[in-house]
Amino acid sequence: MKLFYLCSITFSLFFATLTVQAVETAVHEFQKDKPITNQQCISCHQQSQHDWQQSDHSKAMAIADESSVLADFDNKQVEHYGQKAYFFIKDGRYQVSISYDDNTDTYPIKYTFGHFPLQQYLVETEQGKLQVLPFAWDARTKADGGQRWYHNYSHEEIRPQDRLHWRQPLQNWNGMCADCHSDGLVRDYNAEKNSFDSQFDNINVGCLSCHGDMSEHAETDKKRNVLNDVLSAKHSTGLWLRSIGEKTAHWQGEPRNNAFMDGCFACHALRAPLTDGLEANKAFLDQFTPQLPAAPNYHADGQIKEEVYVYGSFLQSKMFAKGVNCLDCHDKHTMKLKVEGNGLCLQCHGAEVFNVKEHHQHEDNSTGAQCVNCHMPENRYMGVDDRRDHSFKIPRPDLSLTYNTPNACTKCHDDKNDQWANENLTKWHGTPKDILKSKQFLMALNSGQAINLEDHISIIADTNLDVISRASALQMLNFTTQTITIELLKPYLTHQENLIRLSAANAALLLTPEIRVLHLSLLLTDKLKAVRVAAARGLVTSKISSANQQVFDKAFRELTQANKVNSWRGEGAANQGVLAMEMNKFTDAENFFKKVIKIEPYFEAGYINLADIYRVQQRPFQVASVLKKGIKNNPKSASLYYSYGLHFVRQKKLEKGLPLFEKSMKLSPDNSQYAYTYVLALDGMGKSQQALNKLKLLIVQYSDKSQLKELGLYLSQKLKLRSDYDWFMKL
Repeated sequence: MKLFYLCSITFSLFFATLTVQAVETAVHEFQKDKPITNQQCISCHQQSQHDWQQSDHSKAMAIADESSVLADFDNKQVEHYGQKAYFFIKDGRYQVSISYDDNTDTYPIKYTFGHFPLQQYLVETEQGKLQVLPFAWDARTKADGGQRWYHNYSHEEIRPQDRLHWRQPLQNWNGMCADCHSDGLVRDYNAEKNSFDSQFDNINVGCLSCHGDMSEHAETDKKRNVLNDVLSAKHSTGLWLRSIGEKTAHWQGEPRNNAFMDGCFACHALRAPLTDGLEANKAFLDQFTPQLPAAPNYHADGQIKEEVYVYGSFLQSKMFAKGVNCLDCHDKHTMKLKVEGNGLCLQCHGAEVFNVKEHHQHEDNSTGAQCVNCHMPENRYMGVDDRRDHSFKIPRPDLSLTYNTPNACTKCHDDKNDQWANENLTKWHGTPKDILKSKQFLMALNSGQAINLEDHISIIADTNLDVISRASALQMLNFTTQTITIELLKPYLTHQENLIRLSAANAALLLTPEIRVLHLSLLLTDKLKAVRVAAARGLVTSKISSANQQVFDKAFRELTQANKVNSWRGEGAANQGVLAMEMNKFTDAENFFKKVIKIEPYFEAGYINLADIYRVQQRPFQVASVLKKGIKNNPKSASLYYSYGLHFVRQKKLEKGLPLFEKSMKLSPDNSQYAYTYVLALDGMGKSQQALNKLKLLIVQYSDKSQLKELGLYLSQKLKLRSDYDWFMKL
């Protein structure tokens, strides 16, 4: 679970028990010297401002004062697994004293963050660096369990040595969430000093984030061309109409231009920034590289699992494919639903077909009769924040039986099982429709099952499947094969769908070096930065022709800038280090990974990569030293124990590596590679029979048995045990 969230539920409650005056010196601390303010819009657009003030956007961030703070600061003490916080008011300011073990610090609350169903609070731990406190205020009503302080990770202990501890980079406002909670945010991270000089135009999300800089329009009073302004109420968009006999509406009018949704996706998506801050009216893939629907963030059928927001699910939907956009359901300024209840869906879906018991099989006006509860089931994040899946899937308990996916039926009827749900749906609506063969292959792939290359390619080629799922499968080609021919990949490198081209650029690493240079170089001048960056990444170790050197250099600068923008956290700095390693710049790589360890000592990848540099340089003492330090700081890291075990294998000290492999298995019981290496080490020590016996016990625990099965067949042959060989053959 990730800590930060985007507001999606409307505000319905204000709570404040004490009167506190805002501190004037804090008002403009993070604002630019010459900001583009919302004030220039208000005089002419007062109704829009009035509507916007009802939105979550208007309350995305605020100075902590009596008008914004919802929580009870009346000398409240809260505790969670030994971590304590005392919330109080002193000298006219909201403050907190927070401690863990014997360490206590007191901070003034500088800003509120969000407002409903929870409100978080920001404190400045270093000059210009804001962190989110680990305790949040549950802003729901008491009847719903709210009006209380609670810990963001209420079911687990987050010690100071954890990446998720509130003082660590992953809980940092500047890097994690500032660009989506304020207008015109620039992080301005200084990698050398590991510091921020972040500034925004407006403290919350206002006109600028969606409409861009309208200063010229405001100054000249020049009318905009509303025909080309999708966000304008006067835009001639056509209508959703149902003809006689149609169950659902179709679009009638000029073709829709839904490009404006890129502005929504800029924040309502799980993505990696390519630039410092975001810009309205600019293509999503020109500013971000998105995470596509795949495990572990999504279930096998594409339903949301982790905190992935809306982009990845909505692009899977039939709604998106038909041209439905965000503003068909949400008001453009309040962001609230245009109609409450089933009426929202019945704008386009015939009530006589869908809003009847014959369809939903529940009593009218009951919870089960609500469209969203079957087709947009909720997941809870941040402890109290329920968010709906926007892929609008039909409940399929039959798929749950095969792929262990959730379904809306058993989510409500939690005392029943998937078989019960499947039998009832079949009784009501008949045998479920066959799903696309390509979709079956994709679900198998997302479930961790091996599929052959022909079946994998069929997913990508099926135009009946949604584009984002095809792009996801394309990006996962390396799960199925280590090489691919240009004949298979070429159509996707030049594909008109942007996501397909982006994934093809990533998959091009499976081409031979010569072919890769020839065909991937064409994407160095792609219209979208995400594609250009992916192409440059794939060509880092290639010999670029003189004709393409200039465009490669430009795209490579975009790549390194993207890494730099994200280098305030471990992943960004690690990406820089890996890039330097591939370019044989080992001194630079060593420095980058040392930086990773410094800024994020509880991020295991920093230690593993630094140890790899020392291994390549044949410096075994440094390898051992780095990995031991990593294990000390990350005692629950299976990969660090595994890496340390491999170090002893290389040193021909299998007896020292064996307990480390065993530890990695216990810490990560789903990773069959750890079990494989453990058994192989036993065999290498001359304990082949013990290795075989251990393997027979272990193999039943893993869903992916292919590699372990091969090892079992090898050991059975080696020991000349026909019965064991037959046993493994039957798996």
